[in-house]
Amino acid sequence: MSNSETRQSRSRRSTPVNETLFQGFEWHTPSQHWQRLKSCLPHLANIGITSVWLPPGCKANSPQGNGYDCYDLWDLGEFDQKWTRATKWGSKEELMELIATAHELEVKVIWDAVLNHKTAGDATEPCLAVEVDFSETSKPKIIEPWINYHFPGRGDTYSALKWHARHFNGTDWDQREQKNAIFKIINEPSPDEARHTGRVRRSKDWALDVDDENGNADYLMFSNIDYTHPEVRLDVIRWGRWMVEDIGVDGFRLDAVQHYSRNFTRQWIEDVQDHASSRTKDVQVIGEFWQPDARKLIAWVDAMKMHAMVFDVPLLNKFSQMKRVGTHSRWSMLRRSSRPVFDLREIFKDTVVQYRPHNAMLVVTNHDTQPGQAMDTPIEPLFITHAYALILLTSRGTPCVFYGDIYGILGPAPHGPSCGGRLPTLILARKLYAYGVEVSASHGPHALAWTRQGTHDRPDGCAVVMSIGK
Repeated sequence: MSNSETRQSRSRRSTPVNETLFQGFEWHTPSQHWQRLKSCLPHLANIGITSVWLPPGCKANSPQGNGYDCYDLWDLGEFDQKWTRATKWGSKEELMELIATAHELEVKVIWDAVLNHKTAGDATEPCLAVEVDFSETSKPKIIEPWINYHFPGRGDTYSALKWHARHFNGTDWDQREQKNAIFKIINEPSPDEARHTGRVRRSKDWALDVDDENGNADYLMFSNIDYTHPEVRLDVIRWGRWMVEDIGVDGFRLDAVQHYSRNFTRQWIEDVQDHASSRTKDVQVIGEFWQPDARKLIAWVDAMKMHAMVFDVPLLNKFSQMKRVGTHSRWSMLRRSSRPVFDLREIFKDTVVQYRPHNAMLVVTNHDTQPGQAMDTPIEPLFITHAYALILLTSRGTPCVFYGDIYGILGPAPHGPSCGGRLPTLILARKLYAYGVEVSASHGPHALAWTRQGTHDRPDGCAVVMSIGK
């Protein structure tokens, strides 16, 4: 074969189907969700969903815990712990059936991994700590938090590690004083220091390689895991391998990555991906980092050596800043100057997808931004369709579609499907037509238009036109 024929052959390789991630839950999703989600998978795969993001199905601190209140990473609804065998989402057997069904449909499974903290220990354990607030630190004292984890239902199955105070560097409850506060766990003083000086050997500290919010963002909630401890690092690395090799997940969404060691996170990602690649399997990792500054998000991606994606929070914030003005169909983007200005052509400016499109996970809404949640980020209902068209039909980044926007949400602010029920059609349009070079055809600040030129084996392409009116 000649060189020209070789180049032509390479250019004629089949175009892979567009990737689209589906977040498979909302904050108020009822229990027994593995079965419910399994029944949805054929429809989702048919319209173009290629990956499904599952909630953290580890054993929580109560039968109705969503899993972000993680008690035991190794219990996926298999052991009788915390007053239940199954998790809120279902049993391990149901989870395995869900994963098998997804793989039969060629849908990848992304697991929500809560690696920052643990909660609901099995017993209290005295330890030396200082009570911390944002202005001062108290003198060291003995506290007694629920920080002893011996997993009576699971025992040594999968992991023999029993967690103690030495595996954490912070907690939020002192049983002795019945007090809720932030307590920084420190090492015991040496006998000589305690006797002669009363000084404390402060070798245990907050992680330094975290975000700098409030000076140091290591502590978030519950009992904060100390990733300088070698037993902790090894156990969590082994858990990642187990989830990929034995459970069968294809990737991870890492919760709250700004709150724990970047050094460990990079090591964990590299280890999981290396073990998977030896089995000809790719592992996708997406970091959740609620940060409006794209530069900080890109810095985290760089610290992971580009082996991870990150949710594009700056783009989401731009979607939220869109407001209708008055009683007419006029729109504005509210800036800090309070001067209503808007230019749709700048919608991707200063976002992750502008600078690192291959590392950008594009999102319109999710369980954290829905009404009543910590990161509640309301978007004008009429603009949600525009936002989804932007992330689904562009050539940049990878889109994530929220469960609540297809099936509706429950809770104190319930609502039905978004986009007038037309979101599945937009997803299908991405699957069928959004291929090839993107060519912009915009001619003003209030409208966007672009075409996708198609490829040799997906030649149709598409044209997209949107306007916010005047």
